[in-house]
Amino acid sequence: MPRLSMRTSLPRIAVLLAAGLWLAACSSSKKDDYVERPAEEFYNIGLDALLAGEYEVAAKNFDEVERQHPYSSWAPRAELLAAFSLYQANKYDEAVAALDRFIQLNPGSDEIAYAYYLKAICYYEQISDVRRDQEMTREALSALQEVVRRFPDSAYARDAALKIDLARDQLAGQEMVVGRFYEQQGEYLAAINRFQTVVRDYQTTAHTPEALHRLVESYLALGLKDEAEATGAVLGYNYPGSSWYVDTYRLLTGVDLRPQAHEGSWISSVWHSVF
Repeated sequence: MPRLSMRTSLPRIAVLLAAGLWLAACSSSKKDDYVERPAEEFYNIGLDALLAGEYEVAAKNFDEVERQHPYSSWAPRAELLAAFSLYQANKYDEAVAALDRFIQLNPGSDEIAYAYYLKAICYYEQISDVRRDQEMTREALSALQEVVRRFPDSAYARDAALKIDLARDQLAGQEMVVGRFYEQQGEYLAAINRFQTVVRDYQTTAHTPEALHRLVESYLALGLKDEAEATGAVLGYNYPGSSWYVDTYRLLTGVDLRPQAHEGSWISSVWHSVF
């Protein structure tokens, strides 16, 4: 999955940095000795480290602002920048924990939308191949939907909506992988359950035409001719130019059937464009 770069992310946190940039020139060193210091000193050491790509050093110093000066005006900015630094270091779990803390402590912050968005991105960048566990995809989908729900007019919502489509396609892809395996093993009921999930829950994804075709194959294998015809009708009506419909039509006519609507089919309750 594409990752946010410093080049694309830093402009967005410019508001956070602006109040502290003039102090950055006064920073003297990046020492790791955590003696008591003014909030702005820790902040600027962290800022120098962040801009230098020393993300873990940056996070530690930003954390120290909040630890030693929790009620200072520097603390909220430092909390969010600590989370951003952990994200840049690929420490996603720690970044999410830091973002959750920021969200809890600063619900009225001007940067709250960014915090929710960055949390979603932490999950999104951990999405793995469809053949592997998709827990991170589900977490990403939930977090991205939260961004859209809470901040519908923000720039983050527009990007989140695009990523929601990709996450849903990923989840549908995993259902297809498992469904194909069951079908190849002759476990048609288990395969049907997976393909039905794609049609019911991920209807707008690119996997739907194949899922409909695989349903026709599985129904015919079980002798469920009405369901096969009804599913073929949905596929033909919605994807008439699809190669999957060509295969489905050939499959049905090969056993003396035609794609046609059957109102008693389960698919009539989830897809009304034919029935």
